[in-house]
Amino acid sequence: MLIEHQDSPRYIRLHADDNVGVVVNDQGVAAGSRFTDGLEAVENIPQSHKVALTDLAEGAEVVRYGQVIGYALQPIPRGSWVTEAHLRMPEPPALDSLPRATQAAAPAEPLEGFTFEGFRNPDGSVGTRNLLGVSTTVQCVAGVLEHCVERARKELLPKYPNVDDVIALSHSYGCGVAINAPDAVIPIRTLFNLARNPNLGGQALVIGLGCEKLQPVQLMPGDALTSGMSEQQWLYRLQESGNGFAGMVEQILGLIEARLKLLDARRRETCSASELVVGMQCGGSDAFSGITANPALGVAADLLVRAGATVMFSENTEVRDGIHLLTPRAATPEVADALIGEMDWYDRYLERGMADRSANTTPGNKKGGLNNIVEKAMGSIAKSGSSPIAGVVAPGERVKGRGLQFCATPASDFICGTLQLAAGMNLHIFTTGRGTPYGLAMVPVIKVATRTELAERWPDLIDVDAGRVTSGRLSLEELGWEIFRLYLDVASGRTRTWAERHRLHNDLVLFNPAPVT
Repeated sequence: MLIEHQDSPRYIRLHADDNVGVVVNDQGVAAGSRFTDGLEAVENIPQSHKVALTDLAEGAEVVRYGQVIGYALQPIPRGSWVTEAHLRMPEPPALDSLPRATQAAAPAEPLEGFTFEGFRNPDGSVGTRNLLGVSTTVQCVAGVLEHCVERARKELLPKYPNVDDVIALSHSYGCGVAINAPDAVIPIRTLFNLARNPNLGGQALVIGLGCEKLQPVQLMPGDALTSGMSEQQWLYRLQESGNGFAGMVEQILGLIEARLKLLDARRRETCSASELVVGMQCGGSDAFSGITANPALGVAADLLVRAGATVMFSENTEVRDGIHLLTPRAATPEVADALIGEMDWYDRYLERGMADRSANTTPGNKKGGLNNIVEKAMGSIAKSGSSPIAGVVAPGERVKGRGLQFCATPASDFICGTLQLAAGMNLHIFTTGRGTPYGLAMVPVIKVATRTELAERWPDLIDVDAGRVTSGRLSLEELGWEIFRLYLDVASGRTRTWAERHRLHNDLVLFNPAPVT
């Protein structure tokens, strides 16, 4: 419910049970300001921060999204600014007594006839871009490969106009690590699956050093990607160069050009929207993330599911406090068990590092009105919409099946993005309240601002203004449809995102819970 009138003090109350509202006005509200329902602010309250709608006694539940986000540490009078200092954080939901697959949703009406123009791959997947990705086994080769990639972009790409880019799959793994530790399987299978992302066109090329722990056969173990190729055709080791740096560069550029010739012969084809694999993520979140942008992604996610596509939401610590709302939506008890298993593993992972989920919330989140991880989680899971959760993707694994999937990742933007790439996403959408120039080289990234003020301040970084919801210019349903149609346009190459146009991208960051030696 939005308290109306553009120029008057306004707040949003999301659920009938909520006893706090979120201030909408760009400059906040001043002490003595009176909302149209008679509520008076007893102090200055910034935009996106919470105002108490009733008198809250010490120990009282503080409710937002219809869920308890904290307990009052002191009496909070009606009209007060509710801050982190006022709240004790609840305990996380216990994992041993959660409802499992109890909300059997009626099948939604299929969406038919929606298509995009994509690149079909030999393995049956579909790319939204036609990229050459060069894999690496170890950070030691990154400098040489980056030099080669820059030369390839300047000297080779102009000859092959149907190829969108050449990118290096560089990372900080590969040596100085406990390669045989049980958890080392996560970064290794991540690198394996990154090389098989649909946007890379099934071209195998690996640059290694020669003495590293991670050996090329672990990335290209004689599977379909290297079928019919000799090792010399898909692998180059720097330590085998007999002509120094110049020789390395010459041979790597030769391998790159051989693959550019193959990729240049590819053309876009009309593909069903069911071939989309969309990864959803939020970063630099604020209190509007769960009001505008993330719920709009939830509407679009439901549309993708109805169209037969795959859509992933992630971020373990931003799901943990809402897990009791998600396990009932699991399509089967086995999917619910997988969700619970990932939460349990991550609880123990944080405990080993002498941290807990409260470490997630950043200073920027708090400045944007999110008091704690519980409140942040409730807004984060809004991205999941209302569809049944069809599957769970473990860290570094490739997604299997379609529909709504939980891709288990840390909440770190960079690690989450890397793991969603490994899961096979071919299109990414990222919501932000505080603002970030985040991007990924392997997929187009659509950026959604939670507030109009941010979208207007960053007009050449933000692709979608979700703040139109709070101003009443657009409903969540209308915005969800707008985003769904934008997916098809971006996937087809008809629209390029700002991150693409500026060639902004973050490094690949592997999740490595195993020891470093």
